[in-house]
Amino acid sequence: MAALTGKEVPQVEDMVPATTAQAVPLVEVQVKGDLDAQAAPAVNRLLEEALALRPEQIVVDLADCDTIDAAGILLLLDAHRRAVRDGGAVALRSPSERARRALRLARVDRIMQLLPYAMLEPAPVGQVVR
Repeated sequence: MAALTGKEVPQVEDMVPATTAQAVPLVEVQVKGDLDAQAAPAVNRLLEEALALRPEQIVVDLADCDTIDAAGILLLLDAHRRAVRDGGAVALRSPSERARRALRLARVDRIMQLLPYAMLEPAPVGQVVR
C-alpha cells in the first residue's frame, strides 16, 4: 500500500486476544517500520484495543521500528498516560539506536520504561502472556 510520500506503510502486528472478557496482565504490540505521523493512526487503533483490555502492562516492541518522530512519541506518551490512569503502564522494548536517541531527546526514557529485548520474549500472535 503506497502513501502520499511514496513510503511503504509500516506493518503493525498486534498481539491482542480476540476477546475482552478476561483480564490480561500483559498485551504486546509490535511496530514494524517508522513510527511517524503516517503510521500513527494504525498504531493508535492497536493501542486503543490494547488499552480497552485494561492490562497491567502494554509492551510496544520497537525492534523493527527504525525511527520515531514527534507524532509517534506523542502517541506513545498518550497511551502511557491513559494506561497509568487505569492502573497500568506502557513499556517500550528494543528500540533501535536511532529511535532510542529520539526517545532520550524527548525525555521519554524518564517517563516510560525502556526494556532490552531479553527482558520479555514475544508471545505467538493472539496468545496472552501470563
